[in-house]
Amino acid sequence: MSETLHRLQQAHIHQLLGAYRTLMQQHGLDAIALYSGHALPHYGDDQYPEFQAAGHFVHLVPLSEAQHSWLIITPAERPRLMLYAPTDFWHLSPELPDEPWVSEFNIELVNEAATPSLSGRIALIGDVEGLQESPVAPPHGDANSPTLVGALDELRMYKSAYEISCLREANRLAKAGHEAAQAAFAGASSELDIQLAYLGASRQRESHVPYDNIIGLNQHAGVLHYQHYDIHTPGERHSLLVDAGRRFRGYCADITRTWAGPDAPAPFSELIDAMHALKDHLIDDMAPGVDYLDLHLAMHRRLGAILVEHDLYHGTVDACVESGVTRAFCPHGVGHSLGIQVHDVAGLKAPDGTPAPAPADHPALRLTRKLTPGMVVTIEPGLYFIPMLLDPLRDTDAPINWALVDQLMPCGGIRIEDNVAVTEQGFDNLTP
Repeated sequence: MSETLHRLQQAHIHQLLGAYRTLMQQHGLDAIALYSGHALPHYGDDQYPEFQAAGHFVHLVPLSEAQHSWLIITPAERPRLMLYAPTDFWHLSPELPDEPWVSEFNIELVNEAATPSLSGRIALIGDVEGLQESPVAPPHGDANSPTLVGALDELRMYKSAYEISCLREANRLAKAGHEAAQAAFAGASSELDIQLAYLGASRQRESHVPYDNIIGLNQHAGVLHYQHYDIHTPGERHSLLVDAGRRFRGYCADITRTWAGPDAPAPFSELIDAMHALKDHLIDDMAPGVDYLDLHLAMHRRLGAILVEHDLYHGTVDACVESGVTRAFCPHGVGHSLGIQVHDVAGLKAPDGTPAPAPADHPALRLTRKLTPGMVVTIEPGLYFIPMLLDPLRDTDAPINWALVDQLMPCGGIRIEDNVAVTEQGFDNLTP
């Protein structure tokens, strides 16, 4: 890893510690203890699901698989990292990397899961409630105060230069996976084979992806969070939608691409091109002060124009949007905040922590804030042919070209998604 990234990481840690100590002073705290969390076995089993450390812990400590570990931050001393590293011949014990960030903490490798000894007024952050069912009792302190958690979430809304560098690298690694997926689709692979090609090219195991990859052929592209991988190649190949990411040092890429297959009707390829252009238009409109909700509404208006221009709707753009037709063709939001979590925290709150819920007409929108430098968001317009959403419109007077809709129905749908940082000048598209 480059020296530049090491320097950026140390600056990131110093900046965060300063912010934590300011919050401690404001809340009258003697310490903040961040718990990484721990996995629980499957019911009635001795096998555990893949573990992901709590986001606030990873925000400071780039060990996203660290379980039973604590970071204790005080007003003056060097932060204390209790890293669970048992002596074990069943599993490989965690090891500290030879990287400069390690010197920013007083690190204690503990052989058994333990609770830190703390005194004074302590704030506990993380799944400390889960310790009630473990042999280790939670330490004394106030657990997950909503006011403090909200303030820590707000710190994660604005990414440092280090975090944006990590997100950019995660995108670069994910790009190789998407290219391999496209090549596998061209080679008539099944969904499972496309998934394996993606994992191999992006250099990751399936349990380490930031979210379950969506690999949907044909009508499966119209299932927004399609969760299976067919092992057989379908007889006809109309489309492929790949929504898949990669982690780098705990930070997530979230990229989606859609491709037309050899059996797709010609209008489907034209719609894919139109959706790429729509995504680019929305990104070009990004700048500090722009309301993300306005971008979402602009997506619907531009989507309405696409439906009209491509003969799917025989009416005006205004009527298409105002009647809710565009919502039937695209039921999700224009995107979300991105960071340590794919759907990162604080998206539905104002900067002061007050709720900022999605509007009633657009309940799936995950971010309702004005864009500010340092934010990283996804832009992911979609156009789907989902019977559950479109069939109710068949009994209305909506001037939809049902013959064309039925022709496109086997293609499932289209989603195009990039990851974009907001800058002082406008935007920086992290997706190559």
